[in-house]
Amino acid sequence: MNFFEHQAQARRNSGRLLLLFALAVIAIVAVLDALVLVATGSVRGVLWCTLLTLAVIALASLYRIASLRGGGEVVAVQMGGTEVPADTRDPALRRLRNVVEEIAIASGVPMPRLYVLEQENGINAFAAGYSPADAAIAVTRGSLQRLNRDELQGVIAHEFSHILNGDMRLNIRLMGVLFGILMISLIGKRVLLHLSAGSRIGGRRGLGPISIVLVIGVTGIVVGSIGVFFGRLIKAAVSRQREVLADASAVQFTRQTQGLAGALKKIGGLAEGSQLADRASAEEVSHMLFGEGLGFSRWFATHPPLVERIQRLEPSFRTEQLQRLRGTWFANPPDGLAEDRALGLARSDVPGVDALAPAAVATVTSRLRVDPRQVAAQVATPADDDYQQAIRLAGTLSPQLRELARDREAAQPLLLALLLDADPAVAVLQRQAVQAQLGASVVTRLQAMADGPLHGLSRALRLPLAALAFPALRMAPRPQLRAFVQCIEALVHADGRISLFEYCLSRLLQVQVLAALDPSRHPHFGRRKTTGVRQELSTLLAVVARAGNLGDEAAARRAYLAGLQRILPHDHLPYAPPSAGVLALDAVWAPLDALDPLAKQLLVEAVTATISHNQRVSVAEAELLRTICATLHCPLPALLQVA
Repeated sequence: MNFFEHQAQARRNSGRLLLLFALAVIAIVAVLDALVLVATGSVRGVLWCTLLTLAVIALASLYRIASLRGGGEVVAVQMGGTEVPADTRDPALRRLRNVVEEIAIASGVPMPRLYVLEQENGINAFAAGYSPADAAIAVTRGSLQRLNRDELQGVIAHEFSHILNGDMRLNIRLMGVLFGILMISLIGKRVLLHLSAGSRIGGRRGLGPISIVLVIGVTGIVVGSIGVFFGRLIKAAVSRQREVLADASAVQFTRQTQGLAGALKKIGGLAEGSQLADRASAEEVSHMLFGEGLGFSRWFATHPPLVERIQRLEPSFRTEQLQRLRGTWFANPPDGLAEDRALGLARSDVPGVDALAPAAVATVTSRLRVDPRQVAAQVATPADDDYQQAIRLAGTLSPQLRELARDREAAQPLLLALLLDADPAVAVLQRQAVQAQLGASVVTRLQAMADGPLHGLSRALRLPLAALAFPALRMAPRPQLRAFVQCIEALVHADGRISLFEYCLSRLLQVQVLAALDPSRHPHFGRRKTTGVRQELSTLLAVVARAGNLGDEAAARRAYLAGLQRILPHDHLPYAPPSAGVLALDAVWAPLDALDPLAKQLLVEAVTATISHNQRVSVAEAELLRTICATLHCPLPALLQVA
């Protein structure tokens, strides 16, 4: 199942989950109505009970959905997560950040925010958010202490699978919706707690009212258990198969099973396992975790049995081996960092980079044969070569540039410096625009970066560097961030024209930075068909065709028709490149992003066919392809970076 099929399946699953949710609501209402009817014999009482129950469930769900509007960061903080500083010197945290940065570059998604659950000694992790733009990954302190680098890499690759395939969006919505059917149980528990506290204070006075309250509390818990039952059933139905797919994706990505299998063995061999100490929080996010957070029975388990997961990776593994590991680790628990040092994997900055050759970067124009179907199949499906190339790219970026990208104060002047024009006259206008909007100190810093660490930077490394800076950029206050984006627009238009790189960078800022300001507005799975967006498709392909064949309109027309044949084979739309050039794309994004997932697959194939028609793919075209995919929420791995 590729990314687009997975998205289509997720949309169908959403319908099934709504049905299960409706059954849960009907069951809760029916039981409460029956109790009211027996107790009062009043039909009017039953009607009021139905309305009140529905109101409680609806309001509780709406409240929880509203509380999660902030996306992944909100979930991580509510779980007790502590954010990992960008400039951390803690070896375990630095190793975590390096691993996540490498995987982010390889998979073509923005760097997520990182959190550590400091009070949790079990081995676990989760990814939360509405889209890659607002994703957060949280790992337990136990994971950092017990897992070596390969094992941590396997766990993080597993979580990235959930980010890439849109699982996070469904997970966070489940948290909001299921809170409603759990509310009756929560009300019952709260009533009994208040009753218990009141009894200790007030003695035995007022037994009649206390008895009524006791009945209400017990009824709430008993009837609420229906919501708990359905909630766990729904989460198990959602999570179990997706965990199998995420394990498989992690192995494909890192191209080695030992890491992920080793992490699962440590979960089974250590006393803490994957259990979370905060059981209330674990109940709510159990469907999002890497391992079982509570230890439900098989029927309600959100994950396949541990031994079964290990055997998918190592078919010869047996339960007895897990017993032996428990005995070995009982007295001497593993230390992940010590294992890394023993294997020679400990590095001061980018682990593993010095074992690989520096990255080769593409020339301005490279002759490449690109298969559109293969490119579409790579969307959200990074493989081992993408990961190795990401490590090389990260190693090619100097430590100074990486530190600047992580620095909250340096991220803005760094991105501005990337846009500084080679023409001195244009550069003067750009610096004036920056000074007018952000101040002279920012001008001084960006010029120092342009003359220093950015001097001579390969064009193929500009967008990867910008992507590393996006998390630091997202931490800026909203007014400051919006002023910065306006400043970017001023720099882009300073010379009266816009290059592909300038457009790509400004577009990625919109998609991967500004979108994170209101993550819950991220669109649902689209349903539109290609026949409903003919003009938008024609505009996109015409712009792409002309950009790759400047000065040769005949070649551009042939490239355009090659792409059109892929997605609208029965239509005859003339090649008519818009006068606005690449800026004309601003009007096509919303309709195209609303396409059905399988229609998006055809669109990616069509754009790739257009770009590669002349068998020459420039760095600018490769950047445009990745930007198009990012805008359509189809993250493309680090493709076409090497000639």
